[in-house]
Amino acid sequence: MDVTLRCRAYPDEETASEAWRHIEIHRQIRNHAIRDYYSYDDGNRPTAYDQHRKLTDWKQRWPLFSKISAHATQQTVSEIHKNVETQKGRRENGHKTGRLKWQGSGERRSVAYQSEGFDVNHTTGQDGYATLRLSKIGYIPIRAYREIPATENIKRVVLKKERTGDWFVCLVTERPDEDLPEKPDPSTLDLADCVGVDLGILSYIHTSDNTAVDMLDLSDEYDRYGREQRKLDRKEHGSNNWEKQRQKVATAKRQIKRKVLDYQHKLTTWLVREYDLVAVEDLDVKPMLETSQNAKNKQDAAWSRFLDLLEYKADLHGTHVVRVEPAGTTKECLECGVETSKPLWIREHSCPACGHTEDRDLNAAKNILSCGRSQIGAGRSESTPVQTALPTGTLSVPAKRVVEAGSPEA
Repeated sequence: MDVTLRCRAYPDEETASEAWRHIEIHRQIRNHAIRDYYSYDDGNRPTAYDQHRKLTDWKQRWPLFSKISAHATQQTVSEIHKNVETQKGRRENGHKTGRLKWQGSGERRSVAYQSEGFDVNHTTGQDGYATLRLSKIGYIPIRAYREIPATENIKRVVLKKERTGDWFVCLVTERPDEDLPEKPDPSTLDLADCVGVDLGILSYIHTSDNTAVDMLDLSDEYDRYGREQRKLDRKEHGSNNWEKQRQKVATAKRQIKRKVLDYQHKLTTWLVREYDLVAVEDLDVKPMLETSQNAKNKQDAAWSRFLDLLEYKADLHGTHVVRVEPAGTTKECLECGVETSKPLWIREHSCPACGHTEDRDLNAAKNILSCGRSQIGAGRSESTPVQTALPTGTLSVPAKRVVEAGSPEA
């Protein structure tokens, strides 16, 4: 399992300028490799190895290409072929994909080193900092807010300049599977240690034990972002003042992204620590964003990333995560199984067949839990969660409390 440590980097002005020059050269190499790749007929296009062999000729023809690390250059070429494989997989799943696009000036913002071309010095004499050496770029101080692994344990290093102007370093290490906690046998799971999670709009999640966590309020952040964007529109494009304001816009946008990510990290950590099995609906978010109904709220929810974080943290904490097909979970009655259609604004489930009534999201969460237990082999319980000493009143947790305290139980 790959684990990434993201650290703030503080290159001096000269090193930062050199790093940005390298990134721009990598952008040109990538564009040239794409042009070379598509110059061949489909079915006869070069592999990554073929284009790696061409690099020597390209460097002789364009000496600028030889000014950067040869190893990092190979990673840039390999990146193209990874993207091609990704496109191939998407086409096999029924998606339409085009050709890889060229990157314009300033669009590429990172450079990667795989296995070699870097070195980490932990003995800098300054607490909380380490020094990263990148081949042909130089030495870069990085903030070690966590323990920085030794150089031989680092698989990949990525240096990136964000649009705010800040520099970051990503250190990728491999964690052996035997070091990960073992997940409990599904047949031994206690119902009290399992939870179903319904993703929603009024509440970010509603669990089968009747805990609802509110959506984040990002109104102040969006107001600031809008003000900064309007100021940018009044600047002369390309001027120094325009560039300064562009960074302020990027900072305001980053604040929104960071607040949502922080919220998701704390919420997913709470779920995987609290339960041995988390069943969650597997939403197809893309078509939901293409509709005009609550599209902005759905985008802010970032459900796809929430599910990815949940699965990644489940491996770290020894928790089962099961994705459940969402179709029918809202309509089906937990008591009798009869499906009842109801529009979005109807927030209560009322079964015309058996008369069972409860919150719409709670009913869906219990159905998700039941389906998840069946999928993983834990069985479908005879008694429902509402009959097993679980709270009857909804515990509503404000999103602000999640962001500040770290978990709904804090």
